[in-house]
Amino acid sequence: MQITICGSRGSTPAPGAAFVRYGGQTSCVAVARDGEAPALLLDGGTGLRTLARMMNGSPFRGTMLIGHLHWDHTHGIPFFRAGDQPGARVDVRIPAQGDAAEVMARALGPPHFPVRIDELRGDWSLDGIEPGAYEFDGFEVLAREIPHKRTRTFGFRISDGSASIAYLSDHAPQNLGGGPDGYGEYHEAALQLAAGVDLLIHDAQYMPSEFVQRADFGHTTPQYAIGLAKAAGARGVLLFHHDPDRTDDDLDAMMAGFNEEGITITAAVEGAVLNLPRA
Repeated sequence: MQITICGSRGSTPAPGAAFVRYGGQTSCVAVARDGEAPALLLDGGTGLRTLARMMNGSPFRGTMLIGHLHWDHTHGIPFFRAGDQPGARVDVRIPAQGDAAEVMARALGPPHFPVRIDELRGDWSLDGIEPGAYEFDGFEVLAREIPHKRTRTFGFRISDGSASIAYLSDHAPQNLGGGPDGYGEYHEAALQLAAGVDLLIHDAQYMPSEFVQRADFGHTTPQYAIGLAKAAGARGVLLFHHDPDRTDDDLDAMMAGFNEEGITITAAVEGAVLNLPRA
């Protein structure tokens, strides 16, 4: 399995010289079978634009799973050139919440945006899904509902038969209780998604000092992500959804503070390509 980090940032894009190395585009991860083009996309933030460039003009054919409908996970959709062209097939799946087309039109359609999804070129479909097990374009996918803030939110577990990842990009486990460290419960859905995966891609937006004031903002800390990885037996954790004010130097300093045995800890970098399973 090959994972491409197309966008690593949370909440809003972060342009500028201070955000070059880790990237400023919002959430999007592309998943491919070894040697093949990406066929599964996790979220549709502004990082979708970078994937189109990586595909060198080829049309995307596959599924886009949207974990929830906040702007930083959908704003890249109308600018996804690999999907907005003849020959493309994009099956968009969102957490079920009424008529999917009507829900998406609240953000992607007039008067908020001039183009609707059904006006994009290529073959686009849009539907809601419930928690459960699915098969999308050759990938086994488990969707589970996880706490966030004022929106139905899913985390995903993805396997291609040789490797597995868990994706919990926006996660507020503190909504279910403080847990052993005060950052949230290691609850059943999160543990099931992350159990034994090769890589846990997880929300790490707030440092502990910030979390004290922002615990109700819908995100958690790197310490929770690492703790969940340990509790679930994940082999590695990729800290994701970086705060838009977190500079490259800030992220370097954050990573220098981690020295955990038995688990690989990395920070998401826009454009990084990860091959799983790791040796």
